[in-house]
Amino acid sequence: MEKYNFFVEANGTGTRVDRYLAEKCHDLSRSYLQKLIKDRQVSVNGRPAKANYKAQEGDYIEVSVPESKELDVRPQEIPLDILYEDEYLLVVNKPKGMVVHPSAGHMENTLVNAVLAHCKGNLSGINGVLRPGIVHRIDKDTTGALLICKDDTTHRDLAEQLKAHSIKRRYRAIVCGNLKEDEGTIEGPIGRHPIDRKKMAINYKNGKDAVTHYRVLERFGNATYVECRLETGRTHQIRVHMASIGHPLLGDEVYGSGKNPYHLQGQALHAMVLGFIHPKTGEYMEFEAPLPEYFRELLKRLAS
Repeated sequence: MEKYNFFVEANGTGTRVDRYLAEKCHDLSRSYLQKLIKDRQVSVNGRPAKANYKAQEGDYIEVSVPESKELDVRPQEIPLDILYEDEYLLVVNKPKGMVVHPSAGHMENTLVNAVLAHCKGNLSGINGVLRPGIVHRIDKDTTGALLICKDDTTHRDLAEQLKAHSIKRRYRAIVCGNLKEDEGTIEGPIGRHPIDRKKMAINYKNGKDAVTHYRVLERFGNATYVECRLETGRTHQIRVHMASIGHPLLGDEVYGSGKNPYHLQGQALHAMVLGFIHPKTGEYMEFEAPLPEYFRELLKRLAS
């Protein structure tokens, strides 16, 4: 277990302990430090720190960073569509129907199983034993570009970019109905549905801020092809936001009407563009995942 120790100087007085530590521990993100505080791995003057504690001059702060646990997930030789790879990270084009990380009932045939085999176990461990390398995720039936980290330092940097909303993410979607406006912005905090806990919803009481920009690419009368740009990355954000304005994604059996005349396997949603600053080189990189075959065929059917 790695430990960090600090005595608070005069200029640190009045600073929240997580913010103070984020300025001192450059290789630990503030969100990760908040998790350590929650897990009672941060102490102030020998006592577990509270999340809202404000540092005082002379405080002795100790941070304990647990070692990454051995993974309980087994590697599987599953073919990957790799858009980019270097010694720090890789960008993959996730296929439809593949779960990103293992969970109860899905311990095999996930993207994590595949990248464990491909990277020979060299993945970041920040997100725990079931989500190695995973900085962000997309739904099982959403396709497209996904970022995987091979070490913790790279992971922390990209997690900070994600938190600062500086990672570029553009999606392609087909929604039900004919959108009136050529473009628009949907704002509404997203949280757990108050009744159905398996769903997300616009939740003004307990939700987190969420912003989605959309732009019409093509109209088909009973459906509309759109590009969605995310400012935030909440669970099911595009699906919830588009449904909230009366235009759920085609094939979305959770947030739509349940009707599926095109016999789709889940929502018509594709993470097409992913752009970020490379943590090691400082250069901006952008990748585009081509539309999957089912999506292209669906566009042809709608246009005919």
